[in-house]
Amino acid sequence: MSTTTSTAAAFTRLFGHAPEGEWAAPGRVNLIGEHTDYNDGFVLPIALPHRTRVAARRRDDGLLRLHSAQAEGGVVELPVDGLTPGGVPGWAKYPAAVVWTLRRAGHRVGGADLSFESDVPTGAGLSSSAALECAVALAYRDLHGLGLGVAESALLAQQAENDFVGVPCGIMDQMASLGCEEGSALLLDTRDLSRRQVPFDLAAAGLELLVIDTRVKHDLADGAYAGLRAGCERAAALLGLPALRDLPADGLTAALDRLPVELRPLVRHVVTENDRVRQTVELLDAGELAAVGPVLTAGHASLRDDFGVSCPETDLAVETAVAAGALGARMTGGGFGGSVIALVAAGRGGTVAAEVRAAFAAAGHGAPRVFTATPAAGARRLG
Repeated sequence: MSTTTSTAAAFTRLFGHAPEGEWAAPGRVNLIGEHTDYNDGFVLPIALPHRTRVAARRRDDGLLRLHSAQAEGGVVELPVDGLTPGGVPGWAKYPAAVVWTLRRAGHRVGGADLSFESDVPTGAGLSSSAALECAVALAYRDLHGLGLGVAESALLAQQAENDFVGVPCGIMDQMASLGCEEGSALLLDTRDLSRRQVPFDLAAAGLELLVIDTRVKHDLADGAYAGLRAGCERAAALLGLPALRDLPADGLTAALDRLPVELRPLVRHVVTENDRVRQTVELLDAGELAAVGPVLTAGHASLRDDFGVSCPETDLAVETAVAAGALGARMTGGGFGGSVIALVAAGRGGTVAAEVRAAFAAAGHGAPRVFTATPAAGARRLG
């Protein structure tokens, strides 16, 4: 293959030989449907143009050699036979997790040289970890002729994060990274992984979608995320349901009366959030993109007040964006920091961004990073 890309060139300099191929997987923004995926619910993400690229070449000596242009410390070298959950620190645990999971699933895969380069912001709630995992999953799939489809690859990447990294995430991030299409949002039923591409042409509607990275880092492995998931699962069990997705909106009030007080807000969020996904898809199908704005803002209120995963910085970004003229805004991602999305009229993005930056400065927060998101294509081989 050509070694004209920076990722492939870095690979050749590091490892002394050319890669066999290069792959890329994107980060994602979730338009609506937060904390519904591990409740068998519905989500509506888009893939970002930001992506993780990996150049790869197989090894026959059982070694996994990893390098990232964004990480300090040079090449990380790991014996494939010695990979164990909790045994790999730092960023290297994500690619190692995928290799470990493939081997656990019975795929006859060995070591490799892997060189990464990424512009997906880390710790921003934009699924940088899923992009890394999915890039490795695609590289190994192609290098070893595994014949895995989108859903199979996504499930393996999710299992890697669940069982090796230790984050009990749902399937949304991996399915978004692998299954999104340019110009569309991905309506995903996380129970059976059925999916539909929903047209999301912002430019034609005279709109922009801003991403406001608050630069507040979060670590979903710290127990808070797991506690929320456990609470949802406990509530479903008390209600005699397979998952909270099975509780209809018109049965919510009666169901809440049957639950301990501490579980009621979690259930209320999941049920109403699934309904907000339905509302959003109906609006997009009808071409009423601007009307999605208030649904986003309602979703943020639910994440803040019922699910408790917002923080002062994300709340300030939402409030300021709406006050500055955004049609709607909400936190996106797992929470505890990360990013906010704001739906704005075309040409208004600069004004909204300036107002948010000014509000952050006045509050003594660090400057947020703001950029415009466009629905991009999912993971693919580059060469």
